[in-house]
Amino acid sequence: MNESMMITLPVGALEGTAAVLSTWLVGEGDHVKKGDPILELETDKVSMEVCAENDGAIGKIVAKSGDNVDEKTILGYLNCGEQSAVDKAEVDKASLQVTNDTSLSEPEAVSDQWDAPKEGSKRHLIGPAVRKLLRKYDLNLSSIEGTGKGGRVTRDDILAFIDAQADSEQSQSDAPISSAKTEGLKSKLVPHTAMRKKIANHMVDSLLHTSPHVTSVFEMDMGAVIEHRKLCKMGFDEAGVKLTFTAYFVVAAAQAIQKVPSINSRFHEESLEVLEDINIGVGTALGDDGLVVPVIKQVQMKKLFEVATLLQQQTERARQGKLTPADMKEGTFTISNHGVSGSLLAAPIIINQPQVAILGIGKLEKRVVVEEVDGQDAMVIRPKCYVSLSIDHRALDAYQANAFLSHFVETIEQWGK
Repeated sequence: MNESMMITLPVGALEGTAAVLSTWLVGEGDHVKKGDPILELETDKVSMEVCAENDGAIGKIVAKSGDNVDEKTILGYLNCGEQSAVDKAEVDKASLQVTNDTSLSEPEAVSDQWDAPKEGSKRHLIGPAVRKLLRKYDLNLSSIEGTGKGGRVTRDDILAFIDAQADSEQSQSDAPISSAKTEGLKSKLVPHTAMRKKIANHMVDSLLHTSPHVTSVFEMDMGAVIEHRKLCKMGFDEAGVKLTFTAYFVVAAAQAIQKVPSINSRFHEESLEVLEDINIGVGTALGDDGLVVPVIKQVQMKKLFEVATLLQQQTERARQGKLTPADMKEGTFTISNHGVSGSLLAAPIIINQPQVAILGIGKLEKRVVVEEVDGQDAMVIRPKCYVSLSIDHRALDAYQANAFLSHFVETIEQWGK
């Protein structure tokens, strides 16, 4: 007996954040099994998959790509039991063909029958590369014809569809979009993803409407951390944990915050709320797909090994698109290690609201500096980088910013001594 059930978001999936339906990964009539991803959502912080809660066939799709959704939204319907009934009928049919025909060529015919694309299910199985392209270009899987085995949509199918759309746009008029193009210059319009729109709104709100930004910059010697990492790296590797400089920065930031607690706060009109737990978010770039900030919670209670482990896990999940809103919430301070992409200095780094400060780490490079050697000034080569702290000047002053950076730099430069 078939039963139709509503497709909705799992309770608590959004953690109170707004969400937009990015794309359906299946179409009406597609057969799914419990746990199969069926659609993708984008919140202001993360992209996430929603999986089927039961075996069955996708019924009517209600919510469309681009719709705002929440846990009460009916996204579509799942007809439970249909997949098993259809599959059983096909198996019985194939068995009947084998029984009724004893020719040597018949097994090949049965094999062809089994491998033939089933109506509604031919686009069910897709690979990670296809899923990434669907998300990147905000495409609906059901509108793309698959040329792979069994009607599967391939990466080439996606690219061909995009090219066809681009050619079509040249001959069609779309006033809201075409009006944005610059006259006289050849160009193409790349629609913003929901994540990009959220990032844009958040950055404008933080910099122009909420926090007056002020930035302090220090120079930091990384020699002690480099030596400590050389000593510990093998042990971490044997435990399957990658020891990065960012792990040191997270631990050092927590220690500096304990010296200057007001850095770990939120500004209210009548008071400054100083937070007890130090929950540090680490900006993680996703290439052209945007930026996410997974949070390591209660860093003040964690050692370097635990921080490195959590950092590795969250970075991997971020790059795989597997972060949830829960991984991004309750941050109290943020680190932007922009130096990994070659940047020496960035100012201001825009504060992640409602926090009051953000730490920036620039590119590590060898620099010639003057140091006293045996009572004489001498030029030596040292591994250096710039560190900056952008603050909300409503909540903090230069005194707190410089005090924090002084403690942070001292912790890094004296590591292991």
